[in-house]
Amino acid sequence: MSAEQVARSHYRRRRLLVEALAAVAKRLWLRVDPADIARSWTTQLAELVALTNATQIAAARSADEYVDEVLDAQGINPSPAGRLMAASVAGVASDGRPLASLLYEPAIRALSAVGAGAEVDRALAGGFAALDTMVRTQVADAGRAADQVALVSRPAATGWVRMVVGRTCGRCVVLAGRRYSWQADFDRHPHCDCIAVPAGEDTADDIRTNPRAWFNRLDEIEQNRQFTVAGAQAIRDGADIAQVVNARRGAFGLTPAGARITADEARMLRGGRDRGRLQVSDVFGHQLYVTTEGTTTRGQAGIRLGARRDRVKVENARYTSAKAPRLMPESIYKIADGNRDEAIRLLRRFGYIT
Repeated sequence: MSAEQVARSHYRRRRLLVEALAAVAKRLWLRVDPADIARSWTTQLAELVALTNATQIAAARSADEYVDEVLDAQGINPSPAGRLMAASVAGVASDGRPLASLLYEPAIRALSAVGAGAEVDRALAGGFAALDTMVRTQVADAGRAADQVALVSRPAATGWVRMVVGRTCGRCVVLAGRRYSWQADFDRHPHCDCIAVPAGEDTADDIRTNPRAWFNRLDEIEQNRQFTVAGAQAIRDGADIAQVVNARRGAFGLTPAGARITADEARMLRGGRDRGRLQVSDVFGHQLYVTTEGTTTRGQAGIRLGARRDRVKVENARYTSAKAPRLMPESIYKIADGNRDEAIRLLRRFGYIT
């Protein structure tokens, strides 16, 4: 198979996982009692958290195989410096807090809407819309984070190319086919279907996409959907696609998976709070994103940190908590500052690869 075929097959497998989890989330949300939203959703939450965590692991588990296959399709020997620990990118929301905290937010959203005077059915519909976006985004983010960890662990992959799949959107089309360095963040939006295709120095040309060619392949209805009626007409009249997209308000909001989220996402995911478990901290002189999740000795990072420890009680169980913060993968790439060996060392230290 070509690199593009490998990437599309990888996307389809991940998509099946996302759709299966979204279907379960919908089924569980339909059990919510309109007269007792908080309690009834809490009774469903444990099952959804466990399934979301398991789906994140399943999405991440294929990353090593995917990167090996896509590099092999380009005639590049993968030669990994380490193998991904799939569980290391699971169990944590995109803002760094536990999944349970995130997945309870739809109930808060629904209750807030009722408190503001909305009909219960409409409030529950809004809560479900938030839940659907959450579960889809968390699985996709975990998968993308795993793909990049696997890429960084293979020094022959000098970068990656952004490939658009599915129906996509104008924001992504203007980025289609662009080549990025190995440490570059993957910018995405909720429900984004784009994927990163690992590449060598002068390979993966076959999956590069010309935005104008992509636009010309669409029928007029789809052009209007992706770029708005006025925007699509401007492009048909000869306007530059990037200029049209960037002039629209909807062009903003692409952010890296697994570390930073848009203001709109933050309001939805955090229920109005300033932040979750993900924090900006000064680490070795850099302002980096860290999380407190996964730093107990029951987590991979906690096992490896080797920092001074203290005992804390959580729900009558004893955990050993590491004082050092756990770096998110995106922050590891930044602190490595282009040094691939240092990035691999830090990924290993913080439990992302073996």
